[in-house]
Amino acid sequence: MIDQIILATRNLHKIKELEAMLSGSGIAVKSLEDFPYLSEVEEDQPTLEGNALKKARVVFQSTGIPALADDSGLEVLYLNKQPGIYSSRFAGERCSYDDNNRKLLKVLKGVPPRRRQAQFRTVLALVGPGYERSVEGIVEGVIIEYSRGRNGFGYDPIFVPNGYTQTYAEMSTDMKNSLSHRSKALARMKEILLTLE
Repeated sequence: MIDQIILATRNLHKIKELEAMLSGSGIAVKSLEDFPYLSEVEEDQPTLEGNALKKARVVFQSTGIPALADDSGLEVLYLNKQPGIYSSRFAGERCSYDDNNRKLLKVLKGVPPRRRQAQFRTVLALVGPGYERSVEGIVEGVIIEYSRGRNGFGYDPIFVPNGYTQTYAEMSTDMKNSLSHRSKALARMKEILLTLE
């Protein structure tokens, strides 16, 4: 089993989430915060998988430590799975979460509920000496017609997961994390991490 891993991010929420997931496993979690000389890797690949693998490869090559990276996106079926890789900048570079939500709601204006299906998808990629692995986590749901809730971030106020009536932004953090696409991907990756030699 590997004894340490570097998460290719400076996002404290993601770091704490991985640390909690691997608690008691004997795997130490590092991040880009521990390597200030490393810069963020540009996400310029055409797929979530490509971006995650690119980030993990660059960080592993730079540090020699097995690297884990992710890319996530909201895929709206009516829009041919857009915004996808452009989820964080759907309304333009340096746009806000609200800007993205407003643009998506405008694009979907008049589209009936049955055609507003969407899914959040996270791809996690692990790169180490002689191996590359990737897993995904998906949560399906619908885009509602107006924002509800103040928790979370991103598209949380307009996304209701299947089987629920609340948006992600109306749920408690613990509830959202328990059923999120990221937690599903992390659970699958944990199984891989614990079986690697």
